[in-house]
This record gives sequence, structure tokens and C-alpha cells, in this order.
Amino acid sequence: MALKFKIEFRKLNFLFEAGTSRGVLNHKNTWFIKVADTNNETIYGIGEAGPLNGLSIDDIPDFEFCLKKELAKLENHKLPTSEEAIFILAKRVDSKLPSVRFGVETALLDLYYGGRKKCFNNKFYDETKSMQINGLVWMGDSKLMLGRLQEKVDAGFSCIKIKIGAIHLEDEMHLLETVRKKYPSIKLELRVDANGAFSYKEVGAILSKLGELGVHSIEQPIKAGQRKQMANLCKSTPVPIALDEELIGVHNYQEKKTLLKEIRPQYIILKPSLLGGFASCLEWIEIAKELKIGWWLTSALESNIGLNAISQFASSLEVVLPQGLGTGGLYSNNIESPLQLNSDKFFYNQDKKWEKLRME
Repeated sequence: MALKFKIEFRKLNFLFEAGTSRGVLNHKNTWFIKVADTNNETIYGIGEAGPLNGLSIDDIPDFEFCLKKELAKLENHKLPTSEEAIFILAKRVDSKLPSVRFGVETALLDLYYGGRKKCFNNKFYDETKSMQINGLVWMGDSKLMLGRLQEKVDAGFSCIKIKIGAIHLEDEMHLLETVRKKYPSIKLELRVDANGAFSYKEVGAILSKLGELGVHSIEQPIKAGQRKQMANLCKSTPVPIALDEELIGVHNYQEKKTLLKEIRPQYIILKPSLLGGFASCLEWIEIAKELKIGWWLTSALESNIGLNAISQFASSLEVVLPQGLGTGGLYSNNIESPLQLNSDKFFYNQDKKWEKLRME
């Protein structure tokens, strides 16, 4: 008895141009991972490995070759008999390939739980208990962004994240002022994500303005790698700062602890496919709790395969804050799944079926 892997590539096409401060996204490449035990290949697990363009450390030209190489290393092993053992086996995957670790963990967890797209014991899957998520407004001109935000409010979202840092700063601040005049903070929680767009010199004034507007938090206001500057900002910021890109590429437990102790952010954003999977996120959470730092989980443009696993992980941790899991409706050719959205409540509809992949 031994593990056996297969992969399938899919180019996920966006329904619209998804604007960020790093540019516009039109598609995303992803690889589905199938794993079975050679003793019974009718039961199998499915995972997903898909580096994020220009952000993931494993966004490399020969990614598929590296993926196959890492999976080959695992094929001599038996299926682990616990979640902890799965995490240990997945750590055999090179830490420089975080999305592969995430995909391997997901596939093995699915197989461990019987090949039912279940990855953890959690109320999201087991009891169809919903989770609150934030709405996401991608970058565009002010009119387009305001229209998209209004659509989210009309759909029932009470927490919305807005991408900033690409258009003129005055236009973005005017947009936020317009939103806040119409929807006070008691009615609408506003989060903003800068993706490191601002300079240290200019960001102080921006944080002050965001504080006046009652913004809940700002993700990665300056580029990652400026620890001293980021720590200074976190000490005196009028609006809570959440680290995002700052966490990417930090794999060692002690290095994680050192980073959070040095910067002392108010929040951290956890993206399993960028940070090396669930075991890595659990380490970040353990350290964050010790240092009294808040956190929430965010998907990183995965298909519904990856999104399902992250949602179950969040549910298993009994999260309270709105999570960043609203990316399932971005693609024209996503995997059909039981994942559904009702207002700002995300849930797993057990009455719906999963689309079969070619390799199944």
C-alpha cells in the first residue's frame, strides 16, 4: 500500500479585470492534485496548488516540473493516520513551494476523511453552519468601485474590504469619505488593502485620514521587508495594521516569532496557499495568540477546491471575525461545488454535488 498522485492543470479565467496595486489580473493558473492509496484507488482526495502571480514565492516558470518532483517524493509513503501525521508528511515538500504544501495537505486530508471533500472536523461541513465573510471591492476608477461597493451593501454585506493604492490617492480618499457619509461605522465595517502600495514617508498622513474615517484596518500599508518602519507605524497608528505580504517566505517557527515580536502588528492575515499550508498557519496563530495579535483567514484566489479547504479550516478554529473567503465567484470556469453565499453568510450546501475533474 502506498500513495499515488495525479495532477490536472486548469487556467481559471476571471469574470472581470481584477485590479490590484500590483496590476490587473485576467486569469490564474492552478493545478489540482489527486491522491489515492494503491490498495483502493476508488477513494481519493483532491487538493490544489496554484501560485499567485507576482506574489507567491513559488511563482516560477518550471512550477509544474517542481510539483511533479515533490509529489514523486511522497509516493513511497503510506497514508498518515492522523491530521498531525499528515502535516508532518507534507513538510517533506520543499518550503520554497508553499502552494504545493497546501495542495498536498488538502488532498491528504480529503483522503483521510474518506474522499468526501471533507478536510477537518468542522461545523461548516458537518452541520452546514455558515460563516460571515467580507465583501471585496477590486480596484478600478472611483465610479466603478463605488458601484461595486453599493452592490455588496445591497447584497447584505456589513463588512467590506476595498483595494487601494492604484488610482490617485485623493480619489480613493474621496471614495472612502463618500462611503462613510452614507454608511457610518456602526452599519458598515470598512477594511482596506494597500498591498504595500504606499511609501513610509507618505503613509502617516494616510493612516490619520483612515482613522478619521473609522476604517477597521489596513492590510500591508508599506512594502514588506521594512521591519523597523513597519514596527514604528504599528506603535502609533490610528488605524489597526494587518500584516499580509510581510509573512510570505517566513517558514521557521522562531523566525515567525521574531518577526511578530519586532513589528507587533494589530492583526495578521493568513493565506494558507501563500504561507505553506495549514500547519504553518497554526504556528502563526499560536504565536499571535501569545502576543495578543488578532488574525483572520483569507483565500488567495484559489478555485472552489482550495476555498472549500480553507473555509473548513476556519470553521474548525471557530472564527468570530468576518473572514476573507469571498473569492469563489470570480471565475467563469470555477469548479462547480456546494459552496454557496447567502447575503454575507458563506455555507456548504450538502444537497449540491461537486463537479468531476478529468482525472477523477
